[in-house]
Amino acid sequence: MSTSEGKGLVGESLQFASVLAESYDKIGISKRRYVSVILVPSALFFLLTVAVAAVVDQPLYIRLPIPLLGLLLFGAALLYPKLYLNSRKAAIEKQLHLVMTHMTVLSTTNIDRMEVFRTLAGEEEYGVLAEEIAHVVHLVDTWNQSLDDACRRRAKEVPSPALADFFDRLGYTLGAGQELSDFLLSEQDVMVQRYTTIYEGALGNMEVMKDLYMSMILSMTFALVFATVLPILTGTDPTATVSSVIAMFAFVQVGFYLAIRTMAPYDPVWYHPEEDAPSDLKLHAGLVVGVVGVAALLGITAGGIFGVTPVGLPDLLFFLDDVPLPLYIAVPITPLIVPGLLFRAEENRIAGRDEEFPNFIRALGSTESAKQATTSSVLESLRKKDFGPLSPDVERLYRRLKMRIETTRSWRLFAVDTRSYLIQKFSEMYVVGRGMGGDPKQLGELISRNMNNVNQLREQRRQATVTLIGLLYGITAASSFAFFIGLQVVSILAELSDGLSVDQFDFGKIIYAGVYDIPLIEFLLLLIILFNAVLSSLMIRTIDGGNKTNAYIHYVGLTWLGCLTAIGTKVLVTAILTI
Repeated sequence: MSTSEGKGLVGESLQFASVLAESYDKIGISKRRYVSVILVPSALFFLLTVAVAAVVDQPLYIRLPIPLLGLLLFGAALLYPKLYLNSRKAAIEKQLHLVMTHMTVLSTTNIDRMEVFRTLAGEEEYGVLAEEIAHVVHLVDTWNQSLDDACRRRAKEVPSPALADFFDRLGYTLGAGQELSDFLLSEQDVMVQRYTTIYEGALGNMEVMKDLYMSMILSMTFALVFATVLPILTGTDPTATVSSVIAMFAFVQVGFYLAIRTMAPYDPVWYHPEEDAPSDLKLHAGLVVGVVGVAALLGITAGGIFGVTPVGLPDLLFFLDDVPLPLYIAVPITPLIVPGLLFRAEENRIAGRDEEFPNFIRALGSTESAKQATTSSVLESLRKKDFGPLSPDVERLYRRLKMRIETTRSWRLFAVDTRSYLIQKFSEMYVVGRGMGGDPKQLGELISRNMNNVNQLREQRRQATVTLIGLLYGITAASSFAFFIGLQVVSILAELSDGLSVDQFDFGKIIYAGVYDIPLIEFLLLLIILFNAVLSSLMIRTIDGGNKTNAYIHYVGLTWLGCLTAIGTKVLVTAILTI
């Protein structure tokens, strides 16, 4: 390492230490209390684990994890304030665009600017952002500060640079006498650009994570193949080595899933209200069919294996002379594809409604403003326009308003019908803005522009998801192929060694075939295929932001791919090596 690189590393370390020290002042507990109650006990626990590892008379692989556990606890306690602030920063920035849009809508109405802040502070759905806005309200109401002074003061405390910059500029602008609505309307382009940068940055991080994930999984695959094959030459216990590598394999996958879950942009697709939507009955019925089907097939499979029932999986698969072991895993979970397909179809319809909603809300606002008419009067002609998947929901909205159902409730039921998170948020903003005297044309254009931007970013997200799906399916096939090549080679060598032993030469000292329990190792390899299918399907759902039930499609698909690859590999290797 050169001198300049060493100085750069030292400088970065000092900077990180400084930032970490500052974070101790922003966690809602005094620094002295945190150090004495949490940090010092965790350090003592770490020293205790080191002492225990040094004293205990056990092999190194048993003693080593003990101090590692203590180090993990101490590291978590040391870094917790920084991690806590980072989590609050992420929670702020993932909803900042919605809050700023909501604030802009409210500011264009006839209410006082402090009422705008009080309204947003009461929105529990905004979480940390609502808390930060509530701090501003508290400074104004309790400490009698002006709004501009409260914004500038709070800008020094918030963990998000984006929100700090917004509060700071808002404070100086209001102090100079500019209207809140004028400032927020001029900020829309800045807000959209910042949100786009954050969203695209998260998608870029996903690309890096995919490359890293592929490298790590392929490394674990090679390690598992070596753990399967090498014991035949060394005589070590293959079950123990394979189990250890499988545990590492699972640990790596869980780590990557948690990392992707943390880094993925927050952009939910589904709206989950208390009321039932028209499509809920079909979705719930599909879920019941899937669960009951899995339970029935598991009962048949287990009953046939243990002799409890006269019917087993071989009876269901009567067209096969001998049912391969992988099918005992793949077949019972197959009914889960039914709810997966139903939820996927509904999610596609939600995406279609999201695409049409900007056109609908812009047309509604413009027509209301031009005709100076009520929403129900405008919808009477507007409902005849084709809004694709949104048209039936627009028709139901018109009928509710025509039947004199209260406006807010009619729009809430409209959001329930669409099942869309974005439509629920933006339609609520439109209704509140109209009810408080906002200009419908301005509201419609503002909401339409912001939702179009989100839809464009979602298209990029869908493309990233398609790439991930191809990667995960490819890795699953390659890993399963490698796993079972090693296992089948070992199985064939074990069979050959039994027939090659002669009195003059003991092949058992060259090939240790007797240490293998082939069925048990095959079962362990199938378990890792099943675990890989679970984690991979959850990764796909995390990146595309859809309903977790959709993961059933990929769960079933990845499991079948891994199991069929295992069966095909065994047949292929046996055919090649026994020619």
